[in-house]
Amino acid sequence: MPNAEIVAIGSELLLGQIVDTNSAWMAERLTALGVNLFYKTVVGDNPGRMKEVITRALERSDIVITSGGLGPTKDDLTREVVAEVTGRKLLLDPHLLEQIEQRFRRRGLIMTSNNERQAYTPEGAIPVENPNGTAPAFVVEDPRGVIFVLPGVPFELKWLFEHETEPYLRKKFRLAEIITYRVLKVAGLGESSVDDRIGHLIEKLSNPTVGVLAHPGQVDVRIAAKAANRVEAMKLIAPVEAEVRELLGRHIFATDNETIEDVVGGLLHERNKTVAVFEDLTSGLLAERLQQASSEHFVEGFISKNSTSISRLLAFSDRPQDLEQLAQDPVALTGKLALAVRAQSGTDFGLALHGVADPEDRTVNLARGQTFIAVTDGKRSKNHTYHMAGKSQQDRARMSLNAIELLRMALLEGMG
Repeated sequence: MPNAEIVAIGSELLLGQIVDTNSAWMAERLTALGVNLFYKTVVGDNPGRMKEVITRALERSDIVITSGGLGPTKDDLTREVVAEVTGRKLLLDPHLLEQIEQRFRRRGLIMTSNNERQAYTPEGAIPVENPNGTAPAFVVEDPRGVIFVLPGVPFELKWLFEHETEPYLRKKFRLAEIITYRVLKVAGLGESSVDDRIGHLIEKLSNPTVGVLAHPGQVDVRIAAKAANRVEAMKLIAPVEAEVRELLGRHIFATDNETIEDVVGGLLHERNKTVAVFEDLTSGLLAERLQQASSEHFVEGFISKNSTSISRLLAFSDRPQDLEQLAQDPVALTGKLALAVRAQSGTDFGLALHGVADPEDRTVNLARGQTFIAVTDGKRSKNHTYHMAGKSQQDRARMSLNAIELLRMALLEGMG
């Protein structure tokens, strides 16, 4: 199995002006191809440092893939540096120049002289036409390894990688094996709890392998297998997946690219049930996610921390109580809010999320406080209390997912 290295080029990446999504995307594609990726490097538009990084990459990897630095401006230096590293002259490719000129003509634009720089490639390089932009790619086959040079614009890079890089690598390195993986998404268990249940699989298995990755409110279990094709890989994955499902049970809410919104939207549609929500600390994120899940079955969302509007809403509950009195018992208050929002909206389910944050805590993840969640169908209720409450994106994402997960469990248990 060949080893690869990604070199992302651009000072804007180091300055934080642009996030390097290209490398993450290519890493996933290389894994699927069956190529080991051991290093990813980001380097600015400095010829000395670029030369150092690309030279080192070529010395330790069979495949080096660069992104960026192929534009027409003077700080786009990738062509020059790759030529220097591989000991080649830069030569003008008349065919590439004609392609660039045609792109400008088709758009009714006049090509400036600096765009001619993009038609230069190292002597002996394999030119790769870029139908989506003016920066052609190219391949240099060096005795130490292969350098595949791609533009940095994401949609250009992705098209070229899929249509040019992948076929080239399959043929060049005779990639007969692929890596396929299954992701099982888990809610209601933390990373350490998941590891406690399936850690023995992580330790003992080599093909497939099992790994765990934590997100706010969610843990992904990835089962990856290497085989000649996807069918054979999935045969290796199947018994391990069955064991993980047995160990984690209903905590697994989705698979692969499915989201919890997809799953809950499907359950609401399948059972023809509707839902309305009340939320405060999550500032509308819960309503937004349920709207994405199923706009047909999400009826209404109430977003407020205003005592007057909350009192009006509570008037719709079965036995209205004074807000000041209820506030002393936040679990009861959240339950009443779920009942009230259901009654007011005329839905099958009412879902309420009420957070009490610590005003002194300025952390952006797992902030101190308490969050209370309740779901009801008017007859039965489910609730959960979490000892965290924050206004950050991470905490709001975590709590909104936990609320949707509680609704999922209510649907699976036949409530409504």
